[in-house]
Amino acid sequence: MATVARRDDNPRVVDAVAELERGRKFCASQAWLDAHETLSVADRASPLHAEDLERFATCAYMLGREDEYLALLERAHHARLDANEPRHAVRCAFWIGAHFAQRGEMARAGGWLGRAKRLLERHGPDEVERGYLLLPSVFEHEARGQLEAAARIAGEAVMVAERFGDADLLALAAHLQGHMLIVHGRLREGLALLDEAMVPAGARDLSPIVTGIVYCGVILACRYAHEVRRAREWTAVLSSWCEGQPDLVAFTGRCLIHRAEIMQLGGSWSVALEEARRARERCLRAQNEAAAGEACYREGELYRLRGEQSAAERAYREASRRGREPQPGLALLRLARGERGSALNLIRRALAETDQPAMRVGLLAASVEIMLAAGELDEARVASVELERLIDADECPALAATLAHSQGAVALAGDDPRTALRALRRAARTWRELDAPYEVARARELTALACRALGDEEGAALELDAAGTTYEELGAAPDLDRLKTLGSRAAAKDVHGLTERERQVLRMLAAGQTNKAIAAELVLSVRTVDRHVSNIFAKLGVSSRAAATAWAHEHRLV
Repeated sequence: MATVARRDDNPRVVDAVAELERGRKFCASQAWLDAHETLSVADRASPLHAEDLERFATCAYMLGREDEYLALLERAHHARLDANEPRHAVRCAFWIGAHFAQRGEMARAGGWLGRAKRLLERHGPDEVERGYLLLPSVFEHEARGQLEAAARIAGEAVMVAERFGDADLLALAAHLQGHMLIVHGRLREGLALLDEAMVPAGARDLSPIVTGIVYCGVILACRYAHEVRRAREWTAVLSSWCEGQPDLVAFTGRCLIHRAEIMQLGGSWSVALEEARRARERCLRAQNEAAAGEACYREGELYRLRGEQSAAERAYREASRRGREPQPGLALLRLARGERGSALNLIRRALAETDQPAMRVGLLAASVEIMLAAGELDEARVASVELERLIDADECPALAATLAHSQGAVALAGDDPRTALRALRRAARTWRELDAPYEVARARELTALACRALGDEEGAALELDAAGTTYEELGAAPDLDRLKTLGSRAAAKDVHGLTERERQVLRMLAAGQTNKAIAAELVLSVRTVDRHVSNIFAKLGVSSRAAATAWAHEHRLV
């Protein structure tokens, strides 16, 4: 028995052994708050031994109390050394160092990881802990852009884990190796490793902290790979795991970010925005600045889609302050505001400093949209060609749909509506299979323009109506406004039947440009422009540039 002080300063007698046993049971059932309070009482009554200090540290971590977690783990480290258990002391030092690294405190991280390496070399380098100490090198090589080396080192850790039968290390190393391969563009190999890492996590064979790390890491890698189905599946599993631990703070912020992204894709924008806000708050409580920045970016994306431009601007700026690159969202916001030059500069800069294939895909898809809006057709073609080179359409349906949409947009701008129509139909079909209504609507809007360019006004009207219904249901105000403008022009287009390219030529002709100047600006041959002008005259029933110019002004095409 021991006497301990209660919070109300009235001492009470406790049975330290009984409290410790209760704390262990609470820990095993993942009742983290009860476990933390009970182990705290037991620790005050009689200082805990190393194994129970590690349990106590786990409780603090799961409750989001990072400083306490580190202090308890340091106590456990010294207790392991005092008990002549160097391997366990190495493990404690590794986790302390890894946590400091995750917080960006690299000097302290290096000190603890260095201590762990020296201990291991002194007491037996051929231990499973050697595999754990390989993991920081994975991140170091990733930071230097050496993705193949990072994947190779993670693979070495996998082999160590298999040799010693360590499930925690195997899951950590396999999911890291998969992530590195995906970022490097080797999706098939990377996704197979993610699935392997999730087997012991789903079977609850891992320690609590490692389970959370692997869940979040696998879902993050699925996002890099644009693997929508896996991301949905594992996000549901992570949500269930979090909901089974009501006291949990750690990982819940990341879980909410993933949920917000999945809900955004599925069209539940209001719920997604609320989840993103909750995610930001949770991440800040857990002192996870990087995750808070990701939550802010997700808020910005949702505000932008809903047309709340000031709120989107604030969210993107906060994301940037917390270390999250706000592109391509901020560039697309500039485009929505009509600031095409600024949008071009932002997306070009982001592309110039990003060489990882998985990161470039999202930027390239946005750059095609921005470049076409700014009239940079050649640059958009180059971006579309690079997308095709980076994407294996057989590996990932979402990437295949992204590529088809970009190719369709470029073909439409390049006066090839037949090719555009085939690509856009394919994009809409795939997005529909993935239950992504906004992406379906965007593809159908461009499909309408392709139909119109081919003279099929009835088909165009059907596509515009379907896209508009979806935009209205989602609350996509900017898209709905744009669609209404397209619809309001339909009557005039029904009369004259000009294609999109012919209208573009007519606007330039009405502005006083010569056929040669028009050809240079649109990157066409003069002969092609001559043909467009002849077609315009025939469709409008006019015989001179002056009459065509008057018609363009009368129908508000200029």
